[in-house]
Amino acid sequence: MARRKVKARADVGIIGGSGLYDIEGLRDVGHVTVRTPFGAPSDAIVLGELDGIPIAFLSRHGGGHRIGPGEINYRANIYALKSLGVRRVISVSAVGSMKESIKPGDIVLPDQFIDLTKHRVSTFFEGGIVAHVGFAEPVCGNMSASLFEGAQSIGASVHRGGVYLCIEGPQFSTKGESRLYRQWGVSVIGMTNMPEAKLAREAELCYATVALATDYDCWHESEGPVTVEVILTTLRKNVALAKQLLRVSAGAVVAVKTCGCQQALQDAVVTAPDRIPARLRRKLRLLLDRAMPPTTRGG
Repeated sequence: MARRKVKARADVGIIGGSGLYDIEGLRDVGHVTVRTPFGAPSDAIVLGELDGIPIAFLSRHGGGHRIGPGEINYRANIYALKSLGVRRVISVSAVGSMKESIKPGDIVLPDQFIDLTKHRVSTFFEGGIVAHVGFAEPVCGNMSASLFEGAQSIGASVHRGGVYLCIEGPQFSTKGESRLYRQWGVSVIGMTNMPEAKLAREAELCYATVALATDYDCWHESEGPVTVEVILTTLRKNVALAKQLLRVSAGAVVAVKTCGCQQALQDAVVTAPDRIPARLRRKLRLLLDRAMPPTTRGG
């Protein structure tokens, strides 16, 4: 893709995971390098139009897949998309299936998460400001419904709902861990949607995951242990399907009206306005301006 200057605005943000490094059908393509108070995002953001809809695409692992799941600057990624005007984020992720009914090649649209990550910063609000956002329903139901209809329209084997278990990685699970997770009733296992989903909620962005099942982790007795080779073989087919899904669903996703996701910070900041350091007000202005207008922020 040729790099050129573009209007740095988008309605929908797409975060591509393993195997999804570009979006087919994107027109008027350009790149923008975004600076954030939290450092650099994973890569330059690709801007363009998908059937007339302004799209921002970010490769989660960076060009050439050089950033591991525990090294991703999740705050910078979400902040960068927010700064471009994005209000809805579709996260595409390769996952392992934890259920017999979810076969490699299937698409899963989880509606819940379990976070087992250990070393990742999971909030924008720290160092002198505290916020508690609601996270009981971590996925935007309206977006998930649109993606489900889109998946059905292209004939995908799709599962709506389920629990995404996020582990730290980058190693795969032991058999003991995999068997334990199965007892918990989780649907899929991955390494990247946490704290991404939490930060999207704090940034008041609608968020939904398109999980691409590539393997059975290591619990399935008739299947060999998961390997990169196994994942990549299935992933090539999954990614082609995901690209179709994104194209047929973009219009419906952008048509989603304002929902509770985009009001998440309302009354969530518990720090007294006059006790919030000025440097933090400046740093978090993009996030605070709607929930805490300047007249209510003190100082």
